[in-house]
Formats: sequence, C-alpha cells, structure tokens
Amino acid sequence: MTSADENPGDPEDLTTVRVDQFLAHPPAKVWRVLTEPDLIAQWLMPADFRLEVGHRYTMTTLPRPNTGFSGTVAAEVLAYETGRMLSVRWTDEAAADPADWTITWTLAPEGRGTRLFLVHEGFDPDDPAQMMARKIMGSGWRSHVMDALRGVVERL
Repeated sequence: MTSADENPGDPEDLTTVRVDQFLAHPPAKVWRVLTEPDLIAQWLMPADFRLEVGHRYTMTTLPRPNTGFSGTVAAEVLAYETGRMLSVRWTDEAAADPADWTITWTLAPEGRGTRLFLVHEGFDPDDPAQMMARKIMGSGWRSHVMDALRGVVERL
C-alpha cells in the first residue's frame, strides 16, 4: 500500500493535519531522507537543517499570499529519537500574523518497510487564513510532498 491517508481520529480537529504513509523501504533509509539537508531539499525545501535539538534553520519556497505565507519558514528542531521520531517547529516570522506549528514525523518498522506518520499541529480554527493553509497543506502533505519524499527514498 502506498497511499497517504489521513489517520483515523477526530475529523473535527481543525488544529491538526495527520498523514499515514507506508513506504516499502527500511526506516534507516526513510530517516536519512528526513534528516539529511541535501535530501530534504529534494522533497521539501532547501534548508540548513542540522539534527540537533535547538538548531534553528530556514527554508524558502514560493509565497502564498492567499494564506498570508511569506515563503520563508523559520524552523527549529524540538526533539528527535534517531531513526524513530523528529519534531520541528515552523513559523513564518515575516507574516503579519505568524502561525506557530509543530511538525512531527514518526517512523515505525512494518514488514520490510516503514509506516511514516506525520502530525502537523497548531492551526487556529478561528483564523480563516490558517484554515485555508490547513486545507492546502493537508492536501499537499498527502499528495505532492509524500510523492516527492517517496521518490527520493526510492532513488537512494
């Protein structure tokens, strides 16, 4: 199975996007794609990422004015367990009303592959721009980003 489906859970939780993806590759290979800067640039955005709690880095992409996104993500490594979990904070400090999100990747061995979970938390259900961002990002995580991530893993 290679689809990226929303985890079962509370469909009314407008503060979170959840994605569940099976990759037919071992966790160590998937972990590399999540944590090596040159590989991150191939599926997400260029970043001066370093696997170190407290490390702050930036990522740049196209701005999305309809959501108030400037195109620059200020990020920070919050926590990690090598090969199992990575949690980062994202904010758009250039935005008039910056979002403050936590993105957590969890890897679980499954057969000869990896079950990859993504939890993107911190959307404000009372903010129409953030609800638009949630819709766009939820769709993007499930399709474009997971497809790109899978492609990088397969090329390793």
